[in-house]
Amino acid sequence: MAPTDRSFARRRLLTTAAALSGAALLSGTAHAAGSERTAWPAQFPLPDGFQPEGITIGAKPFAYFGSLADGDIYRASLATGRGSVVVKGTGGPTVGLKIDRHGRLFLAGGDSGEIRTADARTGRIEKVYATGGTFVNDVVLTPGAAWFTDSFEPVLYKLTRGAVETVPLTGDWQQGTDFTANGIERTPDGRALLVVNAFADGGGLARVDPRTGVARTVDLGTAKLPNGDGLLLLGRILYAVQQRQNAIDVFRLNDSGTRGTAIARITDPRFRIPTTAAAWGGRLYLPNARFDVEPTPQTEYDAVAVDQV
Repeated sequence: MAPTDRSFARRRLLTTAAALSGAALLSGTAHAAGSERTAWPAQFPLPDGFQPEGITIGAKPFAYFGSLADGDIYRASLATGRGSVVVKGTGGPTVGLKIDRHGRLFLAGGDSGEIRTADARTGRIEKVYATGGTFVNDVVLTPGAAWFTDSFEPVLYKLTRGAVETVPLTGDWQQGTDFTANGIERTPDGRALLVVNAFADGGGLARVDPRTGVARTVDLGTAKLPNGDGLLLLGRILYAVQQRQNAIDVFRLNDSGTRGTAIARITDPRFRIPTTAAAWGGRLYLPNARFDVEPTPQTEYDAVAVDQV
């Protein structure tokens, strides 16, 4: 999730060193190629040079991807794989993104320190919020608020009613000297937030009380998330994308999100450092960020689909 050379270098140092240590931590492995249950494409191209990172899917079968290169939002039909840019970026990156039921996009602005909202139907950037943060990374929507992580600051940003509130992370939260917070989700009971901490104890999850910012370490047994990126919760099943490992680790959570049991690892030969996931029709869709190559305007990118567990 790093559009600048400095951030790319930081990410490579973090993820390459950790990849081998976490690669064999889950004993259950599920290899998932394209689903045969639908005629829709299980792989489709994104624009050359786009540098995708985040993905979101709303109430209709269209996937929205954010660009690290310039902040553009690209929408692709899941039925055909064809798409186009629907929101022009402001020049800064778009990292994580989510779409609500009204067609409003909530965009994490990476090292611009911005939070942006956009209308997916008109393509208009509605508002830009300056957080004063270092790297606004990922976002989850809860009733009445959008919550964003900052990878280099021990805080969350809460966007509600046109204002941004900074919520310090305390309790068990351990802030590293480099990339720390990443993906964010809700707990199954909806009462708390789950945040990837790539630093603490070799990488794992923190359960955060949204009222206080107090974090408690989630018990994942022996599983680690050293390369944990995007999170996706479906019922009590949590998908954690481990980008440099080219894998999705799958956990069954208890309702409160204080404990998770590793149940599978999804791998696929088409993975080229996927970062985040969104769901539609029994599938997971992921952009391949290709953080292992230096991006150019000619670099090819794509998205792939695998079966849900």
